[in-house]
Amino acid sequence: MEVVEWITIVVIAMPCVLVALFIRRQVIARGGTIEVSLRLSTYVEGRGWSPGIARFVGDELHWYRVFSFWPRPRRVFKRRSFVVERRRRPDSMEERSLPGQTVVLTCRSDHEPVEIAMAETTVMGFLSWLEAAPPGAASNRFAAR
Repeated sequence: MEVVEWITIVVIAMPCVLVALFIRRQVIARGGTIEVSLRLSTYVEGRGWSPGIARFVGDELHWYRVFSFWPRPRRVFKRRSFVVERRRRPDSMEERSLPGQTVVLTCRSDHEPVEIAMAETTVMGFLSWLEAAPPGAASNRFAAR
C-alpha cells in the first residue's frame, strides 16, 4: 500500500509543479520579454548554457531561468554598464545546447564577461534597446560589430 501512496503523490504533484512553472512564466512574460540563454559556467568548453527569459524593466534587463521557481531574476544587467564586444555563431559543441539560428553575444557588464545567446531575429531588437540609452549615457555600447 505504501508504494501506491507514493505513486499517487507523484501523479498529483507533477501537474501542480508544471502549473506553477507555467504561472510563473506568464507573470514574468508581462511586458517586453525575449528568450535568452545565459552562459553560467565556462568550465567545460561549449557547455554551461542555461535557457531563460529576459525582461526589459526601464534601464535594466532582468534574466530569469526557465526551470526555476524563484520569483526574482537570477541576473540583472544595467544598460549603462552593458557593452557588446563581439557576436558570433555557436561552435559545434554549443549548437547542441542552444536552439537553432542562434547568435552568441560576448559582452561585458560591470567589467565582468558575460555571454548571452538569442535568436537571430531577436538580436536587432536587443541591440536597439541597448543603443537607445537615455541622453548622457556612455556612447561606446558596441566595442566591435
